[in-house]
Amino acid sequence: MAHKSILVVGGGVSGLTAAIEASEAGSEVYLVEQKSYLGGKVAQIYEYFPKLCPPNCGLEINFKRIKQNPKISIFTLSEIEKIEGKEGDFTVTVKTNSSHVNQNCTACGKCAEACPVERANEFNYGLDKTKAIYKAHEFAFPMKYVIDDKVCLGEECGKCVSACQYDAIELDMAPKSISLNVGAIVWATGWEPYEAEKISYYGYGQHQNVITNVIMERLAAPNGPTKGKIVRPSDGKAVESVAFVQCAGSRDENHLAYCSGVCCMASLKQATYVKEQNPNALVSMFYIDVRAMGKHEEFYTKVKENLTIIKGKVGEITVDPLTNDLFVQVENQETGEFMKEKFDMVVLATGMVPATVGIKVPVEITYDEDGFIATDSQQPGIYGAGCVKKPMDVASSVKDATAAALKAIQSTVRR
Repeated sequence: MAHKSILVVGGGVSGLTAAIEASEAGSEVYLVEQKSYLGGKVAQIYEYFPKLCPPNCGLEINFKRIKQNPKISIFTLSEIEKIEGKEGDFTVTVKTNSSHVNQNCTACGKCAEACPVERANEFNYGLDKTKAIYKAHEFAFPMKYVIDDKVCLGEECGKCVSACQYDAIELDMAPKSISLNVGAIVWATGWEPYEAEKISYYGYGQHQNVITNVIMERLAAPNGPTKGKIVRPSDGKAVESVAFVQCAGSRDENHLAYCSGVCCMASLKQATYVKEQNPNALVSMFYIDVRAMGKHEEFYTKVKENLTIIKGKVGEITVDPLTNDLFVQVENQETGEFMKEKFDMVVLATGMVPATVGIKVPVEITYDEDGFIATDSQQPGIYGAGCVKKPMDVASSVKDATAAALKAIQSTVRR
């Protein structure tokens, strides 16, 4: 039996695009997301390059399209347990973990006010805290609270239950599994930043003022842990000097052998964040090669005028234990000079690792040597989309997801 419905796994920009495009073409779509909200990494970005506009505008448009479309069913806090069958006739088992909050939630926040327990806020990479019952972020969709049952005291506390006037909290809510029959699957689980702790000579996790590019996005965001103020984690001091270290772990046979393509543009964009807040700040960028191809060349040419750009791979980052200032050591490849420069903060441009390195598709498909889903996955009816196929920027991910949606539609009609 052939099924016309499509399963999309991953609620980031690629998954959102695939789900919306397929549904608006007439297919019934099931959208499964592991987190409590849709939007993925894009929801954590402060601004896009090269236009330097906030992503929430684009996300809001997509969320509106979902709200208006009865053909899309959303499953958050969910994961794929099993896939069986073949193109045109897959049976998929989806496990939905409990949020302990039902559809009555109005996101009024009274529950969080009453909650006595705190947890690290993963949306801000642990730089601040939320209550055990929390809203992922202020633009979260679906807009409702969720309980972290790893830290919640449960029935022995229950203060959130008594604070909620809408009977939205169910502390005994249990996980559940459902079975879906679909004709095709789009796998769009996105990417994770390379673990900077593995690059020991850069001191991430040891030196407080060494951060990563994804953390920099949250520091600059008005809804981030510092309300948009770019400050040193060690003392909250506004930064006067920042070093951007490119290819942190990338193009390195001991870490990531490949180039993620977008990191140079991301650092150039983040340099504008610093200059916007402090025009007199010293901003340096250490690079192997600057990748700013096509339409991005103009942005690179414009931004670099306000930066110190040095060709050379940083060898080591050390710290002054009294001031927490950082020293970046590098050989300038153009002059041959060995440099040791002092900075308030260092931003590591870590690469993009496909989520499939950690969580595989639960069926036999083909991956390349770096863990990305191969373009020809040799599994008809299952299609990778976006950054699980290769590193991409947002615009490229949208295009790729649209193509994946078209392939999925074709799988449901040709059987």
